[in-house]
Amino acid sequence: MADDVRLTVDEVREKQEAGEKVTFVDTRNPQAWSDSDKKLPGALRLTPKEIDHKLSDLARNSLIVAYCT
Repeated sequence: MADDVRLTVDEVREKQEAGEKVTFVDTRNPQAWSDSDKKLPGALRLTPKEIDHKLSDLARNSLIVAYCT
């Protein structure tokens, strides 16, 4: 597994524009997600506990960008 790296929004956008596949993972807890009016269309919703179990299901040929508030 690759090391964790922090990317800016602009860096992620550049990767997408260069054709790199990006999978977004929203890691907010269910309450925070429900209370928010900001949701990224197409993002997978996984809590930090779920990521460990689902990581192998995520695209292996994709940059995985996890985010929360």
